[in-house]
Amino acid sequence: MGDAAGGAAGAASTADTVRTLQSRIRQMQASKLDSRSIPTHPAIAELLPGGSLKQGAVYSVDRSATLLMALLAGPSAAGSWCGVVGVPEFGVEAAARFGIDLDRLVLVPDPGDQWLAVTAAIADVMGVVVTRPPRRADDGSVARLAARLRQRDATLIVLGTWPQSEAMLSLSESDWSGIGNGHGYLSARQVTVTVTSRTHARPRSARLWLPDREAAFRSAGRVPQAAQPDLRPVLREAAG
Repeated sequence: MGDAAGGAAGAASTADTVRTLQSRIRQMQASKLDSRSIPTHPAIAELLPGGSLKQGAVYSVDRSATLLMALLAGPSAAGSWCGVVGVPEFGVEAAARFGIDLDRLVLVPDPGDQWLAVTAAIADVMGVVVTRPPRRADDGSVARLAARLRQRDATLIVLGTWPQSEAMLSLSESDWSGIGNGHGYLSARQVTVTVTSRTHARPRSARLWLPDREAAFRSAGRVPQAAQPDLRPVLREAAG
Protein backbone atom coordinates (compact mmCIF):
# COMPACT_ATOMS: atom_id res chain seq x y z
CA MET A 1 0.00 0.00 0.00
CA GLY A 2 2.82 2.33 0.95
CA ASP A 3 4.68 1.51 -2.26
CA ALA A 4 1.58 2.30 -4.32
CA ALA A 5 1.12 5.63 -2.54
CA GLY A 6 4.78 6.47 -3.03
CA GLY A 7 4.56 5.58 -6.71
CA ALA A 8 1.50 7.77 -7.17
CA ALA A 9 3.25 10.67 -5.42
CA GLY A 10 6.31 10.20 -7.59
CA ALA A 11 4.21 10.16 -10.74
CA ALA A 12 2.42 13.33 -9.65
CA SER A 13 5.76 15.00 -8.92
CA THR A 14 7.07 14.02 -12.36
CA ALA A 15 3.92 15.33 -14.04
CA ASP A 16 4.29 18.62 -12.17
CA THR A 17 7.91 18.87 -13.28
CA VAL A 18 6.96 18.22 -16.90
CA ARG A 19 4.23 20.87 -16.78
CA THR A 20 6.66 23.37 -15.26
CA LEU A 21 9.22 22.68 -17.98
CA GLN A 22 6.57 22.96 -20.70
CA SER A 23 5.45 26.30 -19.27
CA ARG A 24 9.03 27.60 -19.24
CA ILE A 25 9.61 26.45 -22.81
CA ARG A 26 6.43 28.17 -24.00
CA GLN A 27 7.50 31.38 -22.25
CA MET A 28 10.96 31.20 -23.81
CA GLN A 29 9.48 30.55 -27.25
CA ALA A 30 7.06 33.46 -26.86
CA SER A 31 9.91 35.76 -25.82
CA LYS A 32 11.97 34.67 -28.82
CA LEU A 33 9.06 35.22 -31.19
CA ASP A 34 8.38 38.64 -29.68
CA SER A 35 12.02 39.61 -30.12
CA ARG A 36 11.75 38.80 -33.83
CA SER A 37 9.05 41.38 -34.36
CA ILE A 38 9.75 44.93 -35.49
CA PRO A 39 7.25 47.77 -35.18
CA THR A 40 5.41 49.42 -38.01
CA HIS A 41 2.54 51.87 -38.02
CA PRO A 42 -0.30 50.61 -35.75
CA ALA A 43 -2.92 51.17 -38.45
CA ILE A 44 -1.02 48.81 -40.75
CA ALA A 45 0.18 46.45 -38.03
CA GLU A 46 -3.39 45.42 -37.19
CA LEU A 47 -3.73 44.08 -40.75
CA LEU A 48 -0.47 42.09 -40.75
CA PRO A 49 -0.06 38.45 -39.72
CA GLY A 50 1.01 38.50 -36.08
CA GLY A 51 0.36 42.23 -35.82
CA SER A 52 3.85 43.33 -36.87
CA LEU A 53 6.62 42.95 -39.39
CA LYS A 54 8.85 39.93 -38.75
CA GLN A 55 12.60 39.71 -38.88
CA GLY A 56 13.78 37.27 -41.54
CA ALA A 57 10.54 37.62 -43.55
CA VAL A 58 9.65 39.12 -46.94
CA TYR A 59 6.71 41.44 -47.64
CA SER A 60 5.42 42.65 -51.01
CA VAL A 61 4.05 46.13 -51.66
CA ASP A 62 2.02 46.73 -54.79
CA ARG A 63 3.21 49.94 -56.52
CA SER A 64 2.89 52.53 -53.74
CA ALA A 65 5.84 54.61 -52.54
CA THR A 66 3.69 56.22 -49.83
CA LEU A 67 2.59 52.86 -48.43
CA LEU A 68 6.24 51.79 -48.52
CA MET A 69 7.23 54.84 -46.46
CA ALA A 70 4.45 54.09 -43.99
CA LEU A 71 5.95 50.63 -43.48
CA LEU A 72 9.45 52.03 -43.02
CA ALA A 73 8.51 54.82 -40.62
CA GLY A 74 7.93 52.51 -37.63
CA PRO A 75 11.17 50.49 -37.85
CA SER A 76 13.15 53.66 -38.57
CA ALA A 77 11.70 55.49 -35.54
CA ALA A 78 12.51 52.43 -33.40
CA GLY A 79 16.18 52.65 -34.41
CA SER A 80 16.45 50.28 -37.37
CA TRP A 81 18.74 51.13 -40.26
CA CYS A 82 16.88 51.00 -43.56
CA GLY A 83 18.24 50.52 -47.08
CA VAL A 84 16.41 51.22 -50.35
CA VAL A 85 17.77 49.52 -53.47
CA GLY A 86 16.71 50.25 -57.04
CA VAL A 87 14.08 52.92 -56.32
CA PRO A 88 15.59 56.15 -57.75
CA GLU A 89 12.37 58.14 -57.25
CA PHE A 90 12.37 57.49 -53.49
CA GLY A 91 12.14 61.03 -52.10
CA VAL A 92 14.18 61.86 -49.01
CA GLU A 93 12.14 64.98 -48.25
CA ALA A 94 8.93 62.99 -48.25
CA ALA A 95 10.60 60.24 -46.21
CA ALA A 96 11.69 62.74 -43.55
CA ARG A 97 8.21 64.29 -43.46
CA PHE A 98 6.67 60.86 -42.89
CA GLY A 99 9.00 60.10 -39.95
CA ILE A 100 11.87 58.14 -41.53
CA ASP A 101 15.22 58.98 -39.92
CA LEU A 102 17.53 60.06 -42.75
CA ASP A 103 20.59 59.49 -40.55
CA ARG A 104 19.80 55.77 -40.65
CA LEU A 105 18.72 55.58 -44.29
CA VAL A 106 20.93 54.34 -47.15
CA LEU A 107 19.88 54.70 -50.79
CA VAL A 108 21.28 52.75 -53.73
CA PRO A 109 19.22 54.25 -56.59
CA ASP A 110 20.68 52.28 -59.52
CA PRO A 111 22.36 48.97 -58.68
CA GLY A 112 22.10 47.83 -62.30
CA ASP A 113 22.47 44.11 -62.96
CA GLN A 114 23.90 43.63 -59.46
CA TRP A 115 20.61 44.46 -57.74
CA LEU A 116 20.31 41.07 -56.07
CA ALA A 117 23.90 41.07 -54.79
CA VAL A 118 23.51 44.63 -53.52
CA THR A 119 20.22 43.73 -51.78
CA ALA A 120 21.88 40.76 -50.08
CA ALA A 121 24.88 42.86 -49.01
CA ILE A 122 22.63 45.58 -47.55
CA ALA A 123 20.66 42.90 -45.68
CA ASP A 124 23.90 41.83 -43.96
CA VAL A 125 24.14 45.13 -42.10
CA MET A 126 20.67 46.71 -41.99
CA GLY A 127 17.44 45.72 -40.31
CA VAL A 128 15.03 46.57 -43.14
CA VAL A 129 15.82 46.47 -46.85
CA VAL A 130 13.62 47.63 -49.72
CA THR A 131 14.23 46.47 -53.27
CA ARG A 132 12.46 46.68 -56.60
CA PRO A 133 13.52 43.76 -58.81
CA PRO A 134 13.98 44.71 -62.47
CA ARG A 135 13.18 41.12 -63.36
CA ARG A 136 12.14 37.86 -61.71
CA ALA A 137 14.91 36.19 -59.74
CA ASP A 138 15.63 32.50 -60.24
CA ASP A 139 14.59 30.02 -57.57
CA GLY A 140 18.14 29.42 -56.35
CA SER A 141 18.79 33.14 -55.82
CA VAL A 142 15.48 33.54 -54.00
CA ALA A 143 16.31 30.64 -51.67
CA ARG A 144 19.81 31.96 -50.93
CA LEU A 145 18.48 35.44 -50.16
CA ALA A 146 15.77 33.99 -47.92
CA ALA A 147 18.39 32.05 -45.94
CA ARG A 148 20.50 35.18 -45.61
CA LEU A 149 17.55 37.20 -44.32
CA ARG A 150 16.82 34.57 -41.68
CA GLN A 151 20.47 34.37 -40.66
CA ARG A 152 20.79 38.16 -40.31
CA ASP A 153 17.29 38.75 -38.90
CA ALA A 154 16.68 41.27 -41.69
CA THR A 155 13.28 42.15 -43.15
CA LEU A 156 12.89 42.53 -46.92
CA ILE A 157 10.18 44.68 -48.48
CA VAL A 158 9.78 44.16 -52.22
CA LEU A 159 8.06 46.61 -54.53
CA GLY A 160 6.19 44.07 -56.63
CA THR A 161 5.54 40.36 -56.23
CA TRP A 162 8.03 37.98 -54.65
CA PRO A 163 7.95 34.21 -54.08
CA GLN A 164 7.08 33.12 -50.54
CA SER A 165 6.10 36.58 -49.32
CA GLU A 166 4.72 36.68 -45.80
CA ALA A 167 2.04 39.09 -47.04
CA MET A 168 1.17 41.39 -49.92
CA LEU A 169 0.03 44.96 -49.22
CA SER A 170 -1.96 46.85 -51.83
CA LEU A 171 -3.63 50.22 -52.04
CA SER A 172 -6.97 51.07 -53.67
CA GLU A 173 -9.88 53.55 -53.55
CA SER A 174 -7.69 56.62 -53.23
CA ASP A 175 -9.61 59.83 -52.40
CA TRP A 176 -7.82 63.19 -52.18
CA SER A 177 -9.11 66.21 -50.32
CA GLY A 178 -8.11 69.86 -50.21
CA ILE A 179 -9.35 71.18 -53.54
CA GLY A 180 -12.42 73.41 -53.33
CA ASN A 181 -14.37 74.87 -56.26
CA GLY A 182 -11.55 74.76 -58.76
CA HIS A 183 -8.85 76.01 -56.40
CA GLY A 184 -6.76 74.95 -53.42
CA TYR A 185 -4.09 72.30 -52.81
CA LEU A 186 -4.22 68.54 -52.39
CA SER A 187 -3.65 68.23 -48.66
CA ALA A 188 -4.75 64.74 -47.56
CA ARG A 189 -5.55 61.35 -49.01
CA GLN A 190 -7.72 58.54 -47.72
CA VAL A 191 -7.09 55.07 -49.13
CA THR A 192 -8.03 51.44 -48.62
CA VAL A 193 -5.06 49.27 -47.65
CA THR A 194 -5.51 45.53 -48.11
CA VAL A 195 -3.20 42.84 -46.74
CA THR A 196 -3.35 39.36 -48.21
CA SER A 197 -1.38 36.63 -46.45
CA ARG A 198 -1.03 32.89 -46.36
CA THR A 199 -2.13 32.69 -42.74
CA HIS A 200 -5.38 34.67 -42.93
CA ALA A 201 -8.34 32.95 -44.51
CA ARG A 202 -9.51 36.25 -45.99
CA PRO A 203 -7.73 39.48 -46.91
CA ARG A 204 -7.88 42.24 -44.30
CA SER A 205 -8.59 45.83 -45.27
CA ALA A 206 -8.79 49.21 -43.54
CA ARG A 207 -9.24 52.82 -44.55
CA LEU A 208 -6.19 54.94 -43.78
CA TRP A 209 -5.24 58.57 -44.06
CA LEU A 210 -2.09 58.26 -46.15
CA PRO A 211 -1.32 61.00 -45.24
CA ASP A 212 -3.66 63.35 -43.39
CA ARG A 213 -3.42 67.17 -43.42
CA GLU A 214 -0.48 67.04 -40.95
CA ALA A 215 1.43 64.55 -43.16
CA ALA A 216 0.71 61.78 -40.62
CA PHE A 217 -0.55 58.25 -41.16
CA ARG A 218 -3.60 57.24 -39.17
CA SER A 219 -6.58 54.95 -39.29
CA ALA A 220 -9.83 56.07 -40.88
CA GLY A 221 -11.85 52.95 -40.01
CA ARG A 222 -12.39 49.35 -41.01
CA VAL A 223 -13.59 48.18 -44.42
CA PRO A 224 -16.49 45.67 -44.50
CA GLN A 225 -15.39 42.13 -45.35
CA ALA A 226 -17.51 42.10 -48.50
CA ALA A 227 -15.49 44.97 -49.94
CA GLN A 228 -12.16 43.16 -49.67
CA PRO A 229 -10.54 41.95 -52.90
CA ASP A 230 -9.11 38.45 -52.89
CA LEU A 231 -5.42 38.64 -53.84
CA ARG A 232 -4.49 35.12 -52.81
CA PRO A 233 -4.25 33.96 -56.46
CA VAL A 234 -1.61 36.65 -56.96
CA LEU A 235 0.43 35.30 -54.04
CA ARG A 236 0.14 31.76 -55.36
CA GLU A 237 1.26 32.88 -58.82
CA ALA A 238 4.21 34.76 -57.32
CA ALA A 239 5.21 31.66 -55.39
CA GLY A 240 5.34 29.90 -58.75
